[in-house]
Amino acid sequence: MNTDQLTNPIVKKAIEALQTGDKKAWFDLFTADAELFDDGHKMNFKSFFEKALGHERFAHIDKVENNGLDVYGRFHSDQWGDFKTYFRFIINPEGRISRLDIGQANY
Repeated sequence: MNTDQLTNPIVKKAIEALQTGDKKAWFDLFTADAELFDDGHKMNFKSFFEKALGHERFAHIDKVENNGLDVYGRFHSDQWGDFKTYFRFIINPEGRISRLDIGQANY
């Protein structure tokens, strides 16, 4: 999958880590107390991605908005199948991701 349209370098590294299931690279990009919201519901960030990495990934990125922080695309989950999703990243002043909102998208 092509990640050239990802303009924010931190988001690009995160999506590339997600795509390859690279847990170390993924978790290194986030703060120790990173928050995760899935369709508006607060989830345990660490345990969610310990299970998801290597089993979930973008099949295609359809659009990128909000200065490269919001990513929309077709997504594949070994457990849930294929669907459209969004990832919204919040990056702190130190350059680490402090919050990630994910969910099903309608666009």
